[in-house]
Amino acid sequence: MSKTKTVVTVISKISERAASHTSALVVIYGEDLGRKHDLEQEVTVIGRSSSCDIQIDQDSISRQHARIAHEDKGVSVSDMGSTNGTFVNDELVEGAQQLRNGDLIKIGRTIFKYIAGGNIESMYHEEIYRLTTTDGLTQVYNKRYFLETLEREVSRCHRYGRLLCLVMMDIDHFKKINDSFGHLAGDHVLKRVASAARSKIRREDIFARYGGEEFALILPEIETKGAVATAEKVRKIIEKQHFSFEDQDIPVTLSAGVASLGGSITDAQELIRVADVKLYEAKSSGRNRVCG
Repeated sequence: MSKTKTVVTVISKISERAASHTSALVVIYGEDLGRKHDLEQEVTVIGRSSSCDIQIDQDSISRQHARIAHEDKGVSVSDMGSTNGTFVNDELVEGAQQLRNGDLIKIGRTIFKYIAGGNIESMYHEEIYRLTTTDGLTQVYNKRYFLETLEREVSRCHRYGRLLCLVMMDIDHFKKINDSFGHLAGDHVLKRVASAARSKIRREDIFARYGGEEFALILPEIETKGAVATAEKVRKIIEKQHFSFEDQDIPVTLSAGVASLGGSITDAQELIRVADVKLYEAKSSGRNRVCG
């Protein structure tokens, strides 16, 4: 299997302080979300084997996959000849790579965030708070934050008589992508779709991963026509983008449904329901289209 493809997303760093023996890894995507692994030993081995210091029982992870080591210059990560490679901030690890605070390490389908020494407990709790609002893989808002924000926006619109639209989006034939190219490729597609979609929305809009291959977009103070136009921009950019993983091209398109607050749609749950109905219309009428 090729090791030249990027499977990790970069997110903002907490600081650039030098590493120390009190550093840690925090799981930001995968099983045991939010778990902190203190790097107290000189060498920490990560892999599928029960003998590893950090064990991750996934088929995409080798028995001894990667090692974290304390050195004179700080803390480094190196791959241990794994099948799928070890990645740091979108780059395949070759040799021993020095880690900086905030670096993301992807091993199989698990993503760790590296936290350097210093006030590690404070930084850890800040990271846990961030995890409550952000999807670890795509780095857009998660479902919990989306639902809370939608409730607030609906209340605000009722109070001040303002407009509000919701777009529900779904990657077409996503199961086929996973089945044909593997779950690592599916993760790659999800991340790329989220990044591309986010580039086409306003600062005040809320874009979130609703679940699986479905995304949601809250559009405050915009009418239905404008919301459909925004969804169409996102659809077109996904249709035109070139998606590939492990040197294999992957066809990716998006369907979307648009709903507007008002009339019989008076609360958040009804707004979601109607947008989902419109999304189903887009799917059933041929996919790769917007219905509103």
